[in-house]
Amino acid sequence: MNQPRIALTAAFATLALTTACASMQDAGPTAKALLESRSSSTVTGTLTLRQKADGVQITGEVLGLPPASAHGFHVHEKGDCSAADASSAGPHFDPQGSPHGKMGTGAHHAGDMPNIVADRRGAAQVDVLVPGATLTPGPASIAGRAVVVHRDPDDYSTQPAGNAGPRLACGVIQ
Repeated sequence: MNQPRIALTAAFATLALTTACASMQDAGPTAKALLESRSSSTVTGTLTLRQKADGVQITGEVLGLPPASAHGFHVHEKGDCSAADASSAGPHFDPQGSPHGKMGTGAHHAGDMPNIVADRRGAAQVDVLVPGATLTPGPASIAGRAVVVHRDPDDYSTQPAGNAGPRLACGVIQ
């Protein structure tokens, strides 16, 4: 009569252990980037960055974009958003000296990410893994750099930055 209870207890213990191991696997440095409006836009947002085994996961929301529109989204070299047009953030993060391109399809900057797309309310949900990036010190670290949202979609081919237009929002990864 106690066998089903023991089996059920063992199943719960296995589930708890599996969940704990998965959580520990994702445990690592975290950071935030608060996007502030630039270039006379009203675009803002909050991003959370989490170190994963294979890169940095960026999640969050960008608000104030034109409804139903696509926008270039990149990690930039410098953690400086002080210029009114965010030019102080410098070029895309590119420690390998690669040409600009599309993540997952050949050579590209380490800071090249997929375009974000705003819904009909002008909000874009962000959920992207930046492969090979870290939040720990080293050449692949994006900690202390800036995340930038551009006015136009990235065409993934025009050098050096994908013809994505002015920088609408900028936030330092802290």
